[in-house]
Amino acid sequence: MYRAPRGTNDRLPASQRYWKYVEDKAVELTLRFGYKRIDTPVFEESDLFVRTVGEDTDVMDKETYTFQDRGNDYLTLRPEGTAPVCRAYLEHGMSNLPQPVRLYYFSPVFRYDRPQKGRYRQHHQFGVEVIGSDSPLVDVEVIEFGWALVSNLGLTGLKLSINSIGDNNCRPQYVKLLKKYYEKHIDDICEECRKRLKRNPLRLLDCKQDLCQPLQKMAPASHKHLCIACNEHWSKLQEYLEMIGIPFEVEHKLVRGLDYYSRTVFEIMPTGGGSQSTILGGGRYDGLIERLGGKPTPGVGFASGIERIILNLEGQSVLVDKEDPIEFMIVVLNQSVVSEAVKLASSIRKVGRSVIIGPSDRSLRGQMRNANNLGVAQVIIIGEDEIANGTLVIKDMTNGEQRVMAVDEFINCHN
Repeated sequence: MYRAPRGTNDRLPASQRYWKYVEDKAVELTLRFGYKRIDTPVFEESDLFVRTVGEDTDVMDKETYTFQDRGNDYLTLRPEGTAPVCRAYLEHGMSNLPQPVRLYYFSPVFRYDRPQKGRYRQHHQFGVEVIGSDSPLVDVEVIEFGWALVSNLGLTGLKLSINSIGDNNCRPQYVKLLKKYYEKHIDDICEECRKRLKRNPLRLLDCKQDLCQPLQKMAPASHKHLCIACNEHWSKLQEYLEMIGIPFEVEHKLVRGLDYYSRTVFEIMPTGGGSQSTILGGGRYDGLIERLGGKPTPGVGFASGIERIILNLEGQSVLVDKEDPIEFMIVVLNQSVVSEAVKLASSIRKVGRSVIIGPSDRSLRGQMRNANNLGVAQVIIIGEDEIANGTLVIKDMTNGEQRVMAVDEFINCHN
């Protein structure tokens, strides 16, 4: 028997109401905050992610789905959403639009990772990007959007963690300090972190191994080693968050896993949860557009994992509207009226109502049982007498009441 590939899931009809619920709440907020939708290809040139995500990150080193196509071009299935949006911003001259440009997307994301609950090789993200402003006001707007999203979904028991990792002016000095600290404890870190120490020291704070956790807690904090401009940005960010009443905690270990981040980084996760439970995260990426060949253009955004959001909705028993029920099922008393049932169903659909024809090869009892199992609201019963009289028998499946109506009257009252 064929099965879905490891680390992927089928989105079955029974779960669709959760997806619709999340998507509807997200789109509602995009209207409130003034964002416009963008969709980018599922795959991009591999070099796009090497330049932006970083060649020495875990994502590019271990997790991407990269292949060579028949034209000998190297392509990569999208491992994250920001780089493709920035590529589209440059390619389509969005710098000529009023700045900043506010964009949002829904997209599948692909990472070859060890599958576990809430972590899949194909998952789906809702994300937002604001490109063209370096103001901390925009950082706060994006964080407020993320906080409003999880709040409007009805999730509770969540925390917002923030940090500043500085920029190209102050981060090199901080990285030297961090490296010096870890070199004193080289024998107390995992093998992977020994590699990170040489290639990408900032990733030391992102290690998930238990062995490395104690050292992370005592490591130098990046937000305490900022240049004047970054420190002012950091102070304003906290001031504005406090001003609008969004609770947060400063987490010096928070660096995010991609190379393009600068200054602000943030995550939203369940209280007491580890980094593997993060449901929304993002930050500022002021140098990313420049890496792609554009002029210096600041940006900030976040991405949220829809599967993880749904796991939390289910775990917290958040009430989600059920799917709209099928309004009508046409039940036939004999095979001779099936053609009339087909015409009636078409007429009902043309006035905008939902209807299906029951399994006509079954008995009346079997058809009624089928309607009940499908949650049909009302059953329309037709036989030779009803066709001859131009009438219908309507049965309400919730209370069992029946009434007789003329066909024309029925169609008109539902138009």
